[in-house]
Amino acid sequence: MTTHHVPGMPDPGRCLVMGVVNVTPDSFSDGGQWFDADAAIAHGLELVAQGADIVDVGGESTRPGSARVSLGEELRRVEPVIRVLRQEGVTVSVDTMRAEVAEAAVEAGAMLVNDVSGGLADPAMPRVVAATGVPYVVMHWRGHSHDMDSRAMYGDVVTEVTEELRKRVDSVLGEGVREEQIVIDPGLGFSKHPEHNWALLAGTRKLVEMGHPVLIGASRKRFLGRLLPDAEGRPRPFDRSDDATLAVTALAAREGAWCVRVHQVGPNADAVRVAAAWKAADEGR
Repeated sequence: MTTHHVPGMPDPGRCLVMGVVNVTPDSFSDGGQWFDADAAIAHGLELVAQGADIVDVGGESTRPGSARVSLGEELRRVEPVIRVLRQEGVTVSVDTMRAEVAEAAVEAGAMLVNDVSGGLADPAMPRVVAATGVPYVVMHWRGHSHDMDSRAMYGDVVTEVTEELRKRVDSVLGEGVREEQIVIDPGLGFSKHPEHNWALLAGTRKLVEMGHPVLIGASRKRFLGRLLPDAEGRPRPFDRSDDATLAVTALAAREGAWCVRVHQVGPNADAVRVAAAWKAADEGR
């Protein structure tokens, strides 16, 4: 069972599955396969057919070291994709750090704003989200991709991330965002080394206990590839860590995550159902 219901989002009584559509030429996870708008739309529809509850459309890569794209380019990439997917009845979210992109995306049909900066990259974002009334993912973030690895310094990562998330939530509430709009995300891989990511995953229940729905985005992250090196000790390629992602999905769903953000939807849609059945049987004993 899910711990929370988010207004405007599907509520099937289990952890949701958010499928990723990167309308970028340089995404770390899929190498720009869906950069063309028609290809991105087709991929989004295919993810729904595979069991995605939400399709997350992003036009700016957040891979470590990546440079930012212009506002105009980001809008050009995401707006037509969101518009068509919504016309097809898809529950669409927009993955952006820019208030102007969020506003345009919601006008085009996006029903959730997924901001990896938690409102820090664009101070106007919370006010725009408050005005739209759509759910808002506030992620833990310490800086842009070009220098985020230098900020991965923690004493107790779970305590520090929850405290910093709590401050961000208080800040966006102060800007007019309503309590029921907020979803939190620990920001796996963002200013975090592998040991930090694993500690945060192990601490999923502590995140859930903060009182907001929790989104977990572990899919194809570098720390999974590093866990599974090849015979020469090289990290496994991003697209070959989907089985490891599946294991994280099942465990995160069992621990109370509201939603998992993944690239390969079908098996993860199965995994959240297994976790829900397991949890229901456990609660019924």
